[in-house]
Amino acid sequence: MSATLRGLHQSALDIIQCPASEDSVTDSFGQFIQGVQPHHLTPTLLHRSKRMVLDSIGVGLLGSTTHVFQLALQHCQHMFAPDDVSSVYGRRGTRLSPTLAAFVNGVATHSMDFDDTWHPATHPSGAVLPALLAVSDMLPNNRKPSGQDFLLAFNVGIEVQGRLMRFSNEAQNIPKRFHPPTVVGTLGSAAACARLLSLERSQCSHALAIAASLSGAPMANAATQSKPLHIGNAARLGLEAALLSSIGLEASPRVLDDTAGVAGFSAFYEDYAPQPLTSPEEAGLRFLLEDQDMGFKRFPAHLGMHWVADAAASVHKLLLGELGSQGMGQGSQVVGLVQDILLRVPHSKYINRPFPESEHQARHSFQFNACSALLDGEVTVFSFSQEALQRPDLLALLGRVRVEHPQDNPANFDRMYGEVQVTLVGGDVLKGRCDTFYGHWRNPLTNESLRKKFRSNAGAVLPREKVEGLIEAVEGLDRLEDCSTLLAQLQ
Repeated sequence: MSATLRGLHQSALDIIQCPASEDSVTDSFGQFIQGVQPHHLTPTLLHRSKRMVLDSIGVGLLGSTTHVFQLALQHCQHMFAPDDVSSVYGRRGTRLSPTLAAFVNGVATHSMDFDDTWHPATHPSGAVLPALLAVSDMLPNNRKPSGQDFLLAFNVGIEVQGRLMRFSNEAQNIPKRFHPPTVVGTLGSAAACARLLSLERSQCSHALAIAASLSGAPMANAATQSKPLHIGNAARLGLEAALLSSIGLEASPRVLDDTAGVAGFSAFYEDYAPQPLTSPEEAGLRFLLEDQDMGFKRFPAHLGMHWVADAAASVHKLLLGELGSQGMGQGSQVVGLVQDILLRVPHSKYINRPFPESEHQARHSFQFNACSALLDGEVTVFSFSQEALQRPDLLALLGRVRVEHPQDNPANFDRMYGEVQVTLVGGDVLKGRCDTFYGHWRNPLTNESLRKKFRSNAGAVLPREKVEGLIEAVEGLDRLEDCSTLLAQLQ
């Protein structure tokens, strides 16, 4: 064996045999999860995280009407023994084991790609909230967490995801290899559940390490029915990791550290450079959500679609002006005006789909969302119905689309833009551009807009009194002695 190989072999043995030192990155995460307290939650954190909880519940309830959710629920009910513990979105009287409830509710949350998006790019709430709700259902009545403890655990799960993504420059951009929620989301779920279960410091670290062995899914399954499983598995497997750690299962004490010769979490990123988390006991602890707000979607599609949809909607208004009082902007009249459509968007292969054949592909198609907004002036939940996908006017416009990828338009949700240029049959050119859509973290939805979205989504499956009860429960969550009120509204 060469000296180099002997050195690598010895490094691996050192990691396996030696306990975690208290200055390791992994241990600092365990210390943070175990040690952070409710007083660390500032008014900004409470406000933003409650908005995330409300939005996530709403999109999950609407997602419970989808075919992919029904397939996931059917699988869990038929393949596993009944275990009536944790409630299921949109299914009165239906309960599953905590891990399976976390799974199906996670699937519901991402089934329409309507859930929140952060920067660096991931969907943080869907990986955490279903797991916390399942754990809260699991705990006996005399041990239900307070609303403040629930929000603390939620923020821990969000913070862990954000910190992990900041260990890599690669993670700053729209992903190409792994779907981020399956990487950081699983560890976020594990961290949140470990906190809610009051695990010890070393158990919190082990929960993260166990979760790392349950992480990762390829981007090839984006725009398919399998993509929602990514969020479901992140919620479920993170919860399983925390439960396994709680009964004594151990894993690598340095899984988050960058150690030569043995890949831990660094296996997911080519430029991994971890940093320890600030101890909750030290001054200066500041959650990322304080400074980096969340993006909330106005319609159910990949976040990048919101730039082109808003740019195209502005061109739609110009088209109405061209039509005057004659055509009222209806389908065939718009199509008759348009000769050519040019989209200037970032280069990202999985969201460049000229002729989508399914609702999942349409949610990941610059072309589809631009043409829908050109025809209708907006993109909505109903834009992705099978009937809408097959409209002759839409198909005619799709055939006239070209795409360019300007150098100054990176595949980065914090820096990209969307531009739509329409050349009319008569030669005139109409342009629309969106640099920051309404709902982006730089231009966040108002509380009233977020409530309107929630009422529309939750109202698809719940009666009005339940919908309003959920709004009241979530907005007052930090003041609830226990979260039974929230759980009751969901049941």
